[in-house]
Amino acid sequence: MNNTKLTSEPKAKSRFYYGWIIVLLTFATLLVSAGIRSLPSILLVPFQDEFGWSRGGISSVISIGIFLYGLVGPFSAALLLRFGIRKVVISALVVLAASLAATPFISSLWQFELLWGVVSGLATGMMANVLGVTVSNMWFVKRKGLIIGLLTASAATGQLLFLPLFAKVTADWGWRYAVYAAVAGVLIVLVAVTIWMRNHPYDVGAAPYGSDEIVKPAAFKGNLFLTPLQNLRFAMKNATFWLLAGTFFFCGFSTNGLIGTHLIAACGDHGMLEVTAAGLLAMMGLFDLFGTTISGWLSDRFDSRWLLFWYYGLRGLSLLFLPYALDATPAMLVVFSVFYGLDWIATVPPTAKLAGETFGKEKSGMIFGWIVVAHQIGASTAAYGAGVMRDWFGSYSQAFVIAGFVCFFAALMAVRIRKSQAEKLQAA
Repeated sequence: MNNTKLTSEPKAKSRFYYGWIIVLLTFATLLVSAGIRSLPSILLVPFQDEFGWSRGGISSVISIGIFLYGLVGPFSAALLLRFGIRKVVISALVVLAASLAATPFISSLWQFELLWGVVSGLATGMMANVLGVTVSNMWFVKRKGLIIGLLTASAATGQLLFLPLFAKVTADWGWRYAVYAAVAGVLIVLVAVTIWMRNHPYDVGAAPYGSDEIVKPAAFKGNLFLTPLQNLRFAMKNATFWLLAGTFFFCGFSTNGLIGTHLIAACGDHGMLEVTAAGLLAMMGLFDLFGTTISGWLSDRFDSRWLLFWYYGLRGLSLLFLPYALDATPAMLVVFSVFYGLDWIATVPPTAKLAGETFGKEKSGMIFGWIVVAHQIGASTAAYGAGVMRDWFGSYSQAFVIAGFVCFFAALMAVRIRKSQAEKLQAA
């Protein structure tokens, strides 16, 4: 091992680090995958008009897709370790492209449920936050928080950035052509991943960034199904896990489950064109790219618990402001989009860092995957619940106010993580 280190160190330092190509490929994969997951929010009104399905019925499909998107995360972490990043991502992209290609031929709600609630939910879940955490753990020792922030931002930004394109295509040519455009995006990424993706720095004769030692990755040991469950059982004994999972539940409840799914429809209720509303979400995506990347940088330097406290508190204020913004001038919605966008999913880097510090490098990927499950359960709850509340009350205002107050509760939970972590370190 020492000989490998001595002989390979000059070579590793003399060339461009291939890990940056992996980051770029992962960024593009997460961007497109999350963009696909955002498409159903564009389909809410067209499907209601064409098929006569209720807002609650369509929301139930989105809710199931969001839930499975999160549930597959821990098992995705095991598959990534067992089969490698390249094979898993290629397989997921192929399945996603197939489900998209079949969508224009649907005629019943159960078909939409199967393709988007189940197949698309599972496929995109293989290319979610766990993928970014796995890539950062394998390829980087230094700047890990920054990489997690950047890759997390790509997922959230993709969800928002593609919406204006999908909305414009839907308005001009119909929703089926928006789906065709999504298929084209998936195929482009599939070709790039097939050609350039690699599993580990060892595959290109390099050391992880920030290290001088080239080490062969350890073989995955354990059962693909049982190992994630065993890690969950281990994590459930730790109070920090419950606090992180609880705050992430409220994170999902207040982001992609509510705003990502229903903001366009809510703006439509106030007379705003679908394309214009999608533009607001795209603006959030741009500011999220900046905010979440900076959050990763901050998590390398400051106490992650207090970062979470401020992120959730400020998000709660912005959600309480949203009903007023919808009733006021469009300028107020722009203010909301900027402020909320900076905080859209900035919670992920500090949450991932706390999980890594608590559970260690070997277990943190799968355990963070379970924390993401809590996030998606919260998102699923909001996606369905807000749709039902809209059918009941004729407005989304109640859902936005509820989400604002649960964010305040999440901020208080984040402060409690300090005591749980201190107890764990003292016991060790």
